Amino acid sequence: MSAPIPVEFRDVAKRFGDGPPVLQGINLAARAGDLIALIGPSGCGKSTLLRLVAGLSPVTEGQVTVDGRSPGEAAGELAFVFQEATLLPWLTVAGNVEVPLRLRGVPAAQRAEARRRVLELVRLGDRADAYPRQLSGGQKMRVSLARALVVSPRILLLDEPFGALDEMTREHLNEELLGIREATGWTAFFVTHSVAEAVFLANRVVVMAATPGRIHAEIAIPLPYPRTPDTRLSREYLELVAQVSRVLRSVEATAGTTPP
Repeated sequence: MSAPIPVEFRDVAKRFGDGPPVLQGINLAARAGDLIALIGPSGCGKSTLLRLVAGLSPVTEGQVTVDGRSPGEAAGELAFVFQEATLLPWLTVAGNVEVPLRLRGVPAAQRAEARRRVLELVRLGDRADAYPRQLSGGQKMRVSLARALVVSPRILLLDEPFGALDEMTREHLNEELLGIREATGWTAFFVTHSVAEAVFLANRVVVMAATPGRIHAEIAIPLPYPRTPDTRLSREYLELVAQVSRVLRSVEATAGTTPP
């Protein structure tokens, strides 16, 4: 038998209460190892889509499956990185990273080994005893990423994790995220408002439209991995950024129209 699809949406709709649909007609399948960037105007349901995968909100119609199971049944396979680092200020970096393992009842020795591994992975091995107030914005996001990775997820959900950072820090973290992906092999959905970030990170860019939230287009990104600072200077990269930008502009041009 073939392996189940890591994440699949089948005719998914989502509405809150009696309100209009936030998402409608979502059909999307993530293959193993995909990094799918979700981009589109504010209010098109990008973050809601991630919450459906995580089981944080139920679908109204259709079905979301994670490895062939419901999101709730597959919760142990998932990790979520939010836009804000949301670190606990009274805990050290090490303590913050260990929180998911403590909640799962993992013994201290195993927690320490897992924590050491992921802090080295995000290049914060020397900051384990620091407190959040002593960290830069980029370092805080590295801790948030380490906290997600410490449970060895197969599927990673990232909701604009670098959106509040300066451009140089953001680019460095994009490169580091792809390096971690090479080492760990998870499948990911990455929400962003940056076309350049979407094209740099993803092998598939899904452009969403709003009112209701729906998939407007999907664009394959055939740039080879690993991607480096030189990737951003290549003709192929710049052409893909232009292509995705044109599609986004077409979404804006048809905003408010009724989908077919």
